[in-house]
Amino acid sequence: MSRVLVVDDEKLIVKGLKFALEQDGIEVDCAYDGMEAIEYAEKNEYDMILLDVMLPKLTGFEVCEKIREFSNVPIIMLTAKGDDEDKIHGLEYGADDYMTKPFNILEVKARIKAIMRRTSGGMWGAGMGGVISCNDLKLYTDSRRVFIGEKEIRLTSKEFDILKLLLCNPGKIYSRDDLLDKIWGSGSPADARTVDVHVRRLREKIESSPGEPKYVFTKWGSGYYNKR
Repeated sequence: MSRVLVVDDEKLIVKGLKFALEQDGIEVDCAYDGMEAIEYAEKNEYDMILLDVMLPKLTGFEVCEKIREFSNVPIIMLTAKGDDEDKIHGLEYGADDYMTKPFNILEVKARIKAIMRRTSGGMWGAGMGGVISCNDLKLYTDSRRVFIGEKEIRLTSKEFDILKLLLCNPGKIYSRDDLLDKIWGSGSPADARTVDVHVRRLREKIESSPGEPKYVFTKWGSGYYNKR
């Protein structure tokens, strides 16, 4: 059974999300402030976290940043309608996607299912599975873990998906629109700026010198690619 953590201080929103997700057989835990959210995330394994930006005790950004210190679980930030800065801040802190309030519950469920399909292969601590190698980097497809040498690199689900796509298709150039379609899927509110933020964060994590990349290259005016 899939398990989701819903974090929001508006109890009616939490109640509605919990009811709707449980109708689809998803187990739901609920947290109403930032500290409680971190406690749940530390003690349990989740397939997804829905995280509001405006929370008591700790903001959603702070919660996201702290969770990223120990988990790669997909995180969808819930932001105020039209607040683009919140969306970009969420991505900067390690969120995988965002949705604006008010939202349609059917869209929330569709987004969750789409991300779960792309990240299928078990919980984050699952078996190592198939491996893709590039120089000293190894990407394990089943466990969705990445190592450079002996060091594990913690990537968000979107960062992992981008890296996997590029490694699996060496030499193929993917435009921002290509990545939006393949990684975020049609209907997502993500845009070209979202792609650039994720690629920049990915490079900061895996490239010892982002200006002289070994894994993710840019074809100016065209897109991103891997040489392998």
